[in-house]
Amino acid sequence: MGPGPSSVSPGVLAAMSEPPIGYLDPELFELLDEIRDGLRKLFRTTNKFTVPLTGTGMAGMEACLANCVADGDRVVVVSAGYFGDRIAELAKRLGAVVDVVHGEWGEAVDPAVLRAELERGAPPVLVAAVHAETSTGVRQDLAPLASTAHEFGALFLADMVTSLGGIPVNLDNWEIDVAYSAVQKCVGTPPGLAPVTVTDAVLESVQQRGLPRANWFSDFKLLGNYYDVPHMYHHTVPVNNYKALQIALAEAFEEGLARRFDRHQAASAALIEGLEEFDIRPLAAPEIRLPTLNAVVLPSGVDDALVRTNLLVHHGIEIGGGLGKLKGKIWRIGTMGYSADLNNVERLLAALKSELHR
Repeated sequence: MGPGPSSVSPGVLAAMSEPPIGYLDPELFELLDEIRDGLRKLFRTTNKFTVPLTGTGMAGMEACLANCVADGDRVVVVSAGYFGDRIAELAKRLGAVVDVVHGEWGEAVDPAVLRAELERGAPPVLVAAVHAETSTGVRQDLAPLASTAHEFGALFLADMVTSLGGIPVNLDNWEIDVAYSAVQKCVGTPPGLAPVTVTDAVLESVQQRGLPRANWFSDFKLLGNYYDVPHMYHHTVPVNNYKALQIALAEAFEEGLARRFDRHQAASAALIEGLEEFDIRPLAAPEIRLPTLNAVVLPSGVDDALVRTNLLVHHGIEIGGGLGKLKGKIWRIGTMGYSADLNNVERLLAALKSELHR
């Protein structure tokens, strides 16, 4: 019940144990077509280039930036947490001129602040923001940020690592150009895949610039030639992770996305209510608080590392500590994917009671 990876279902585990097939096997491309359709439903997009890239969420982040940003481009990052700052760091490594719109950790960023930044300096090529900030448990409203970015002629990139499959996303309605996620959180498989989706317009603009990508492995043009006809070899893909993702998506749609989102909300609400007994309260306000990742403030006198270690050793339960400026000040408790279950919440609350009274 940490910030990821989450637990996975028995069906997903069984899929991981099946015999692997070849990376050019026709059966694999049938499987990939089914997965890609499922990811489009989760993202709520019609984007043709919607694929499960090899790697975790960080691979998705780097792939999107490497395809959209060239040396000298201006990139504006909306950041109110650890992973917003990570986007800025990667963009700088790719040679971009990066400006960061900083927000308070634990709060959402006002779109007016982004507008003020975009009105200064050179026209931006890309604006980026995190939908569900894993370091603070905050949900950022993306639609007004994307609209503002487009007014200034910029592409809009969204990090959906801790939102996809756990809370509603609507890529096309929000007019998001590029997005990435990870399967080990709300989607419900072991780590190893990063769903990425890109509009046709972005792909065309990338190719028209005629620039070689800074990262060969994540070049969207080369990858498109693998995922689509002519299915040219690119790299040895993690075929069993694909099988697991096929099952996870099927389970999500069988449950129904609305019921799935409600389950995440119910697990989070039960956790927050139960933590009040220990004077442990959420970092974020209710209207922007994530139900998938619960960032909660430790009361004075609690030994962060000791309690988390004892939960793991004595109870078999993992929760996460704070990152960056929140290290030692908060816990990050995941109620996502297969782990978003009221029984798990009750187990954790009982274990916390035991450890905090120890």
